[in-house]
Amino acid sequence: MAMWETELKRAQAVIGWPTDGIPTVRPNLGVITLPAMAGQGFQTPENSMPWPGDPLSIEMIRAISETSLENSKVFKLASDFYGLYHQYHSLAISAYLPDTQGVFDIAHLLYGDEIFYSLFDSEPGSFMVELMEISLSIYLKGTEILKSALHEDLQTMIHGHGTEQGVYFPEGGVRVSEDTATLLSPEMIEEIILPFIKRSTQPFGGGFLHFCGEHPTIFDQFTSLPEIKAIDLGNPEKYDTKKLMDRCAETGTVLYSRIAAKEDEDWKKYIDRIGSLVKETGARVILRPLVFPDSKQECQEMLDRWHQLTSI
Repeated sequence: MAMWETELKRAQAVIGWPTDGIPTVRPNLGVITLPAMAGQGFQTPENSMPWPGDPLSIEMIRAISETSLENSKVFKLASDFYGLYHQYHSLAISAYLPDTQGVFDIAHLLYGDEIFYSLFDSEPGSFMVELMEISLSIYLKGTEILKSALHEDLQTMIHGHGTEQGVYFPEGGVRVSEDTATLLSPEMIEEIILPFIKRSTQPFGGGFLHFCGEHPTIFDQFTSLPEIKAIDLGNPEKYDTKKLMDRCAETGTVLYSRIAAKEDEDWKKYIDRIGSLVKETGARVILRPLVFPDSKQECQEMLDRWHQLTSI
């Protein structure tokens, strides 16, 4: 109940503000959702989201196939949250999926840093291949269970990505986070990460992808996948904004992301710069601004200016 009330308060605070977004809530369970549903322990630090417990042994990971994800404590928390949503929500607020991570991130959470040694043994029959297949199974089964509790179609979704506003995805019913992938070489990403992103999102008609960190090729590699309908950066300040938009325009990927502000840039200069780049590149951008006004009047002015700059 406390998690529901906290999320509801956040979402209600944006109702009535000028925006293209949908007020949203989610079970705020952090990165542990699917690993914990599969049996991994977790910690609940004070004033923090849950955090993974100790990595599992190979034997424990192999035993996950015998685990009922629906009977886990974490799924009950998510299910109870959605029950409150269905009971009390108004049409002005929508619930969405908790953080499901991605197949490789799940594998990293389950097995810990030993996974980096296993990466060098990715031949058929190796534990690395087995680990990824187990993680894929967790992702697929867990996501289907969560979407069922939410009463959401498999191939569509609303997603807010941790913010109090989200958007509707008519194509693509899942979210993927692959933060660990930024530690890998482009060759390993191509060989190990991309095939499992494709396999994990195809049953849901595609999906939204997030990653943190800086990597020389990863944005281009992720946007090369037709299954990835939209993409978000955890560290937009590490990337050239125009190059991101050029790439999104080239591939048809929606940039659903925060975009870094320049030093001492107010909301007017910020929105003019970003909107002009959208117009120049032809990219489709759903902006989650990092600079914004305090009053509803100025917020309306910002929204109007954004529409003026980005309308076709």
